[in-house]
Amino acid sequence: MMATSAGLPLLLPLLLLLLLLGQPQAGAGAHREAVVCAGNACYTAHWGRLSAAEAQLHCSKNGGNLATVRSEEEAWHIQQALTQLLESEVTMAGWVGKFWIGLQREKGKCLDPSLPLKGFSWVGGGEDTLYTNWNKEVRSSCISRRCVSLLLYLSQPSQASHLPKWSESPCGSPTSPGSKIEGFVCKFSFKGMCQPLALGGPGWVNYTTPFNATSSSLEAVPFASAATVACGAREDGQEHYLMCREKAPDVFDWGNLGPLCVSAQYGCSFNNGGCQQDCFEGGNGSFRCGCRPGFRLLDDLVTCASRNPCSSNPCGGPATCEQGPHGKSYTCHCPQGYQLDSSQRDCLDVDECQESPCPQECVNTPGSFRCECWVGYEPGGPGEGVCQDVDECAPGRSPCSQECTNTDGSFYCSCEKGYVLAGEDSTQCQDVDECADMENGLCDSLCLNTQGSFRCGCLPGWELGLDGVSCTPGPTSLAPPSGPPQGEGAGDREGKLVYSATVSRPTRGPEGTSKEAPTTKGPSFPRNAPITLAAPDVLAPSGPPGVWMEPSTHHAMATTGRVENTDEDSVAKQSDEGTDGQKLLLFYILGTVVAILLLLALALGLLVYRKRRAKREEEKEKKPQNAADSYSWAPERAESRALENQYRV
Repeated sequence: MMATSAGLPLLLPLLLLLLLLGQPQAGAGAHREAVVCAGNACYTAHWGRLSAAEAQLHCSKNGGNLATVRSEEEAWHIQQALTQLLESEVTMAGWVGKFWIGLQREKGKCLDPSLPLKGFSWVGGGEDTLYTNWNKEVRSSCISRRCVSLLLYLSQPSQASHLPKWSESPCGSPTSPGSKIEGFVCKFSFKGMCQPLALGGPGWVNYTTPFNATSSSLEAVPFASAATVACGAREDGQEHYLMCREKAPDVFDWGNLGPLCVSAQYGCSFNNGGCQQDCFEGGNGSFRCGCRPGFRLLDDLVTCASRNPCSSNPCGGPATCEQGPHGKSYTCHCPQGYQLDSSQRDCLDVDECQESPCPQECVNTPGSFRCECWVGYEPGGPGEGVCQDVDECAPGRSPCSQECTNTDGSFYCSCEKGYVLAGEDSTQCQDVDECADMENGLCDSLCLNTQGSFRCGCLPGWELGLDGVSCTPGPTSLAPPSGPPQGEGAGDREGKLVYSATVSRPTRGPEGTSKEAPTTKGPSFPRNAPITLAAPDVLAPSGPPGVWMEPSTHHAMATTGRVENTDEDSVAKQSDEGTDGQKLLLFYILGTVVAILLLLALALGLLVYRKRRAKREEEKEKKPQNAADSYSWAPERAESRALENQYRV
């Protein structure tokens, strides 16, 4: 007992803290509601930690939807409903709650920053409104459904500078409604409203709306609502049951003449006798209602209406009211870009894009439209048309690595001869390796690939033809020459691989062969024969080594393989001034080294092959042919001698 008593002081603060923290949640679970009616709609605010889908289901069961906030006026009505909901709750200072409204974005629909609603749409219909009140930038996620709630500072809900902000988030689920979701707001629309009942004496009134909400104080009562009126302060007072009905088009009243619960004892002193404007007392405690100048008394003998039918703002949305003759009628007019709806009192947006006013793309907007250009076009300047082609191939803009061709609204890339298009977007060019096709080779013997082209060459002992492709047999000798050939310098050397100058692709015949290639086959190596390499035919130097000649300036000699230079001065000038000769000389030397290495490898391989073959023959000779080879046969005896070897007893 002592331990228990000692623990009570410690438990009491903890219990009080839990009660304080649990108060908002307790209110949220009770599903209480507040009602505000204005214009032709009623707004109800509810406690309840539900997902957006569950909240919409709750609203639709009573004939409504999650609330829209299409204008600042509508935002104030919802603010008023939320304020009433919070008046009976004990809230914590600085406590923030969220209440679902009917603004949602379906899965797969992405953010559109150009629109006020950012790609969201109202549950009850409509994808765009001019009024927005976003709390922060909207996320551009398209992979999940997103819903909007009102972010309400519950400690200061009714301050004019604190209209609820819009906060977008996941729509929640039955098990996880969403972070800080405390309730939701519904909206119910009606064809008209009745004025609230005014009592001329003591009593009370209670309204029951078609969406099952009850209230004793409404600024406007929706059509088809029921009213229960009890007169007097005692339980046995007189009761009245009334219904808000449509008496005529756009005229709604209770069907009652005069104020209810009138009392001669009080006259006009109690609630102005139930009159909307003026109350006039008569004799014997009687009184009647009247209206001020410019107004007229309606048929219920209580309510006053302006003699100008437009004073009650009967036209909705952007429509304006125009008074008819004698002040007995009115007409609603819509601004440009809108048209009257079926009720002739509100306006609908006109989709101007149905008439194709734009040369390319048309985007409809509320009350108007705008023209846009397709991809590959851009808006033109004055006198240039609405949209003009974008020149993607202009200097500094071309995406192609080599050649770019502009087209109407697009472009395409192409490559120079010897290259093919490459890359994912086909804007880059890649060199074609002409030497890779071994079966249908462009050269009879050796082929050297270059950037955008190729070169042909011949093995030692062969000469390159005038066509720069074929090889012809050259002279061979068993001994090196005693000196350089007459009339030629040191350029006619032995052991050189001959390459032609850069060769353009020959025209291919129908069978894949070159039309210019001769029928002479490529060179082959005779076995065990010394080869004296001929001087190059096409690129033979006429002076110092390294001067390469074009095929068109040379003529092959039939016996010696030497070339006659028809323009010695121009060749000497190329040798002195050009740098291309040095590069070609490098290729010449490298080709010679490669040829020598190939010959050495061939000789070495031949030597190894012969040694192995000789070794196998030697082993074969030593190996016995059969089992009898290791034995020797005894000489045969003469038959006569064999008879003499008889055993004797």
